[in-house]
Amino acid sequence: MWLVMCLFLFFFTTFAAKKNEKGMLGVRCWVMGDVFLLLSLLTASCDNVFQTHPYDVNFKGEMGINAKYISQVETAFTGKDTLRVAFISDTHLWLSDARDEVADVNRRNVDFVVHCGDLTDTGTTKEFEWSRDILNGLRVPFVALVGNHDFLGTGDQAYSVMYGKMDFSFIVSRVKFVCLNTNATEYDYMAAVPNFDFMEEEMTKDSTRFDRTIVVMHAPPYSDQFNNNVCKAFRRYLDFFPGLICCVYGHNHNDKVGAIYDDDLIFWGIDCAQHRNYRIMTITPDGYEMEQIRY
Repeated sequence: MWLVMCLFLFFFTTFAAKKNEKGMLGVRCWVMGDVFLLLSLLTASCDNVFQTHPYDVNFKGEMGINAKYISQVETAFTGKDTLRVAFISDTHLWLSDARDEVADVNRRNVDFVVHCGDLTDTGTTKEFEWSRDILNGLRVPFVALVGNHDFLGTGDQAYSVMYGKMDFSFIVSRVKFVCLNTNATEYDYMAAVPNFDFMEEEMTKDSTRFDRTIVVMHAPPYSDQFNNNVCKAFRRYLDFFPGLICCVYGHNHNDKVGAIYDDDLIFWGIDCAQHRNYRIMTITPDGYEMEQIRY
């Protein structure tokens, strides 16, 4: 394309020079030559301007984040009696609030951070990179769940590349954290979300290494994203996890806490970054405490 434009420019300017004695014809041709030159320059630069698509999933920087940090926390905190875990959620594009949140977490004595999902607003590659780079400002390891906004476009693929599996677990100091993808409506209810097979496997997997469980998810039961046809079955499955402590979730952009079901199982809501608060959970051999942090 560059060569074609240059040839056009050459012929038009040559023609203009020969006809210049007729005045306006030469001027018009010189103008046309300038136009073709401009078009050729724009065409030559398009490869750089439109180099990537917003949903191309070609990341720069760190990937496979969850596996990396899970390995670190499982090793570093083996046998530790008291754990302090910060739960944050729904940072979306509130980037300045997210930076302030990270800065505040860094001032607290926490062992690691769990992000409950909605790392992005529209699931673009750049948004995933922005949120990751902000979270990389944490001075402690972190893992992140997938939220419903993270599915938009090719966001589900982007999450898988940058963070890993959408259902995952890890064990720290005999406490298993079971992290679930509960964004059923993003699949039009055509996928096993929540994945009961995964939950059943996690009930007994590495059973000698844990005796208590915390279940973390993005969308809670009876929310707009959960498959509410299976809410009761989901609750029954939770009963089979050894020493179930509580459930933690994001999505709703509030800090509500209480029993979603008519029983004593507590669900802790984690607010969005815009509302400038999060929770720190302190887990001891005798139980746990949940503290709300405002910044």
